[in-house]
Amino acid sequence: MKINILTLFPKMFEGFVSESIISRAIKFGAVEVNIIDIRDYCFDKHKQADDMPFGGGNGMVMKPEPLFLALENLSGKVIYTSPQGKTFNQEIAKELAKEEELTIIAGHYEGIDERVVENKVDMELSIGDFVLTGGELPAMVISDTIIRLLPDVIKKDSYENDSFYNGFLDYPHYTRPAEYKGLRVPDVLISGNHKKIDEWRLKESLKRTYLRRRDLIEKRELTKLEKKLLEEIKEEIKKEEV
Repeated sequence: MKINILTLFPKMFEGFVSESIISRAIKFGAVEVNIIDIRDYCFDKHKQADDMPFGGGNGMVMKPEPLFLALENLSGKVIYTSPQGKTFNQEIAKELAKEEELTIIAGHYEGIDERVVENKVDMELSIGDFVLTGGELPAMVISDTIIRLLPDVIKKDSYENDSFYNGFLDYPHYTRPAEYKGLRVPDVLISGNHKKIDEWRLKESLKRTYLRRRDLIEKRELTKLEKKLLEEIKEEIKKEEV
């Protein structure tokens, strides 16, 4: 896969592409991350990429010419990071991970000229109901989420247990030592009984989801076992509340 990121601040991505899993994915060829400086497509002497909005008002708007020029030789879906966009989630990430090439425009100021949105952008994405100083962080979040789903970047069974991947929040995780300052790991996890461990993890995942994000359960068709465990969870919560 190739991911192009159009930005006014390319240095913000230096750590992103040179550290951890993203760096390894680039080195072994799972992904190519192409950071494009929008100012390279500004041909006035000041490299001006923004201007005042027509009709007046506060702030500046990113100019259309540099973006149109930068997009000319790029292919694949074009994504614009915007507070007005659809909220990014794991399902969208899984769909985008199937693409051969993606281009992400990191918006800034009051946004980009609407003519770019109308004629070049395939999808507007937001990472939440809050406002950042620019679209660089959302571009990194979107890219990171997609890259870790690519073949051989991480083990498939690792991301399949992630929160949201299967519709539920993740279960609790523990590691050695089994006891620390009187705090013990749940006995089932050191029992060696993998069937019971799997059931415990599913129940804990359901419990977290029920307590923190009940809407995710409402969206999903539960299996017979999931329904049984959810009833147990509800009963246990009732007893705790008494």
